[in-house]
Amino acid sequence: MQNKISNNELGDIDLLITDANIATMDTAIDAPYGAIENAAVAIKNGKIAWLGKQSDLPSFDVFATPTLSIKGQWLTPGLIDCHTHLVFAGSRSQEFEQRLQGVSYEQIAAQGGGIASTVAATRLADREQLFVDGKDRLNNLLAEGVTTVEIKSGYGLDVKNELKILEVARLLGEHHPIDIITTFLGAHALPPEYEGRTDEFINLVCTDMLEQVVANNLADAVDVFCENVGFSYEQTEQVFEAAKKHNLPIKCHAEQLSNQRGAQLVAKFKGLSADHIEYLDEDGVKAMAQAGTIAVLLPGAFYFLRETQLPPIELLQKYKVPIAIASDFNPGTSPLCSLQLMMNMACTLFRLTPEQSLAGVTRNAALALGLNDRGVLKVGARADIAHWQIGHPSQLSYQFGVNKLLNLWILGRIN
Repeated sequence: MQNKISNNELGDIDLLITDANIATMDTAIDAPYGAIENAAVAIKNGKIAWLGKQSDLPSFDVFATPTLSIKGQWLTPGLIDCHTHLVFAGSRSQEFEQRLQGVSYEQIAAQGGGIASTVAATRLADREQLFVDGKDRLNNLLAEGVTTVEIKSGYGLDVKNELKILEVARLLGEHHPIDIITTFLGAHALPPEYEGRTDEFINLVCTDMLEQVVANNLADAVDVFCENVGFSYEQTEQVFEAAKKHNLPIKCHAEQLSNQRGAQLVAKFKGLSADHIEYLDEDGVKAMAQAGTIAVLLPGAFYFLRETQLPPIELLQKYKVPIAIASDFNPGTSPLCSLQLMMNMACTLFRLTPEQSLAGVTRNAALALGLNDRGVLKVGARADIAHWQIGHPSQLSYQFGVNKLLNLWILGRIN
């Protein structure tokens, strides 16, 4: 875990951070938060070259090595938002107001609202508008210490517009400091033009849509909304089979409103994650544990929809299924672009501990995206590091609205 520098001397280091307390989130360190106090970390070529107790620091040239003393403040891994729908157009604020006045979701949908309104607005939006809006949202996450964000498609629901969303997401990754992971969610909802022809639409998702997504290298994974108001177990399996043929990892919106056995299905395919999972049962938890599938909790949607069915936290802990936390930022069910708020909600609504919450937006969030080079501060990992003006890591979940981020490095570069 510590020194990998030959001859016990630091060579040419890009930055040495000293006088730090480090919440490494490394389970190999037998301490809460994987904490190392009175520590130092060396960054070279975008990675962590050395990390450990400052008293064990190898000798180095004081005058030639850029050094930053943070005077006992805390470092954590950069935060990871592993489930968002960040690229979309339009607003659903009027529907929010209508629902509060007693108008039903069915009535809103009959008026052309619901997801159909977001699809219509997104189809009309050009790439420039989607890019500008997406950049603004990413800036909000960056200001909170977020260094990696997953962006799903799913508001185009035809070949042209699903590609457009994913192209904008890729473009954001090229022109924004945050690292962007993209997920193809063509099977998010049934578009109006395919009403009564669900199987035909799923065939389109599995053929023309997915084939063009793959041909243009636009997705890192494939997702499906497996639900009684979404797509069936069999239809979801069809999409997963198509993704498998293209060697794309899969994940699933599962058990949000009912138990459709989506989590068991994603586990059958050794999928990355099952997300939402309020109605997950013990058989589903067991299947996830055996497959190594991560549980992604989305407290923002739980809160915004005023859900009362809690995810099976105790079962997930019993079977040692890693728990990730994400914002699910989207215009309809979680218009909450704040991962720090999700950390607080994970504790207050789901009764996770602050340590579990921080693990959920670092170590476990990385696993939910199939990434093993971040989410933990250790030698060889990406130097995605957040510097906080806090007295203890629990403060990150305890307090919301007072941002204590002082510095943020992504691949060793300050942002």
